Amino acid sequence: MCTEFQLPIRVYIEDTDAGGIVYYVNYLKFMERSRTELLRSLGYGKAAILEDGLLLVVHSLDTHYLAPAMLDDELVVTACMDKVARSYVVFEQEVRRGTQVLCRGNVKVACVNTAMKPTALPVYIYEAMINSCP
Repeated sequence: MCTEFQLPIRVYIEDTDAGGIVYYVNYLKFMERSRTELLRSLGYGKAAILEDGLLLVVHSLDTHYLAPAMLDDELVVTACMDKVARSYVVFEQEVRRGTQVLCRGNVKVACVNTAMKPTALPVYIYEAMINSCP
């Protein structure tokens, strides 16, 4: 398993429902941001991947909501590459408020070409991912 990436996020009113708690789908948005920033920290933003005619798309996910986040909470959204394969990556992710885990997810992200067919990750990205793991 790789080193945990952490992205701080504050909850804004746009993230909440009428009751002032984070709307469930927004946890998935938070997780997407964390995965994106993890890749950016390795030197590969979305634009670099698109230039290669490739996309990283969510193949499947398993999410567990454990406790609600509220308006103005300061959260940390983690991303950790649990498995790096030639054409996909499995991320273990959490949304935390302090030490409390609010949401936990397992997200499989596949590499596809412009025809939406599975394809191998570019060697430079694959190697950067593998090399970031101890």
